[in-house]
This record gives sequence, structure tokens and C-alpha cells, in this order.
Amino acid sequence: MKYAYYPGCSAESTARDLHSSSIAVARRLSIELIEPDGWSCCGATPAHQTDRLLAASLPAFNLILAMEMGLDMVVNCAECFSRLKMTNHEVVNHTEIRKQIGATIGRDYDGSVNVRHFIEILLEDVGIDFLQDKFTHSLSGLKVACYYGCLLVRPQEITQFDNPENPVSMDRLINVMGGESLDWPHKVECCGAGLALTRTDVVVHLADSIIGMAKDAGADCIAVACPLCQANLDMRQSDINNEKGRHYDMPIVYISQLLGLCLGISMDALGLRKLMVSPSCVIHAVSAVV
Repeated sequence: MKYAYYPGCSAESTARDLHSSSIAVARRLSIELIEPDGWSCCGATPAHQTDRLLAASLPAFNLILAMEMGLDMVVNCAECFSRLKMTNHEVVNHTEIRKQIGATIGRDYDGSVNVRHFIEILLEDVGIDFLQDKFTHSLSGLKVACYYGCLLVRPQEITQFDNPENPVSMDRLINVMGGESLDWPHKVECCGAGLALTRTDVVVHLADSIIGMAKDAGADCIAVACPLCQANLDMRQSDINNEKGRHYDMPIVYISQLLGLCLGISMDALGLRKLMVSPSCVIHAVSAVV
């Protein structure tokens, strides 16, 4: 299995653990992820808040690179996934925007590259049965609250990824790893990541609500697939403790890190030592020493 792989700008900084764990899992499963030469920023949130043409042109440039490779584009960052999918939607449904993008980047893009999240690859191309055969470790009943956030599943007509109100993609992976995915109401609530620098009071309130609900549901940890969600929920727990007097000590781990543990990949390769809240309860739940 071979794919073009778009790591995104945070892969070598704030989301290094997402990047490294995804690469490690892919290698263990014989998935070949090839970074397009010369890829650039997708524009993320700032671009689409500034200029519609810029927001579409930046991802289109990267999608053309994948088109030249003749491969589907795989993404593991929810923000990048959203922007690349949005550009495909813009190009296919708005002729004038497509013309403007072509004039901006010097080449026409027709929206034909299939943009897929890494989770989709695992479920649809690798398959549950194959994964189960590859697992050497188990989550041993670890109770996991899967948190999808805003961008992975919404808007549904753009992302075309799972149910926008009650997604279950990560839950399916948790269950096959021997964990218990919890039914809880905050799967797609906003964590306020876009306000991380400007309205920390709002962010603390939202993060407190999400982590508190996961705790009430009996979660041992929260599984995420978005760098912004992971950083927000992981780092804000000290602020929640200071401002609201609630001490959750809730590990916020990437789904790729949990997969890596069950595949027998080391903590260092998965970036598990980078987390602010210790994932010790997750490590101890794994059936054998990693």
C-alpha cells in the first residue's frame, strides 16, 4: 500500500508525536507513506479567515504534487485534512474559484486527488482483521473516551468522514485493540483551540467541560486525532486545576500512539514521553511490558 503523505507544518514541532507515531505504525503495517517533494503549508485556520483564494490555493499546490505522483493523499492532522478536503470541494463546485487558483499557482487543478485521513486507511484499506493479527499487545480493557473535535467530521458534506454527531471510527479501533470505547456526549464538542492565545478563559472552560465529561463517563484516557485538540486538552489541565480546583490527571493520547503500543512499538518511537500529563495508566494497561 503506497500513498502520498502530507505531514503538515506541525509535524516537526507541536505535533511531532503524532507524526512519529503515525510513521512508526505505518512502517509496522507495511504502509508506504511518501512525502511529496516541496510540499508547503496548507494555510490552516489563518488563511481561510483572511482570504478565500489564498485558503484554496495553498492546499491546491500540495494536491497537485500528489496528483503528479498518481496517489491518494493521506493526512493525519485534522486541520490539514479539513483544508485539503475543502479545497477539493471549492474546485469541483466553483468554476471561478478553480480558474483563480490556476492563475495563482500557475497550473490547473481539477479536484481529483482523493484526500483520506490515516484512520480511513487503517479501517478501509488495512482492515480490522489484518490489524488484529498484527497486534502483539492489548489495551486490556482500558476505558477510552474518543474525542473527534470540530474538524475531522464536520462539515459532513466536505469531510465525508464518519457521522458528524456520533462518529465511531476511532471507537472501532479502540475496541479491536482490546480497550473499551465509551459512549459519551462530548465527542465533537469544540475545545476552543482557535482561541488558545486570545481567550484562554474560554479555552479553560471548554477544556474543563470536555475532560470533566470524559472523567464522569469513567475514562482512563482521551484518544484524539488532532494536534490542536491534543495540545489544548493536555496543556490546559494545570490551568483548570489552578482556576477551578479540579485535578483530572487525564492522559490525552493520539490514536496512533495507542495503535503503536498494541503493535509493540517503543514509547520513544511513539513520542509518549512528550505528553504533559503522564500516560502511565495507559502503559500499565498494556498486557505486556513495552
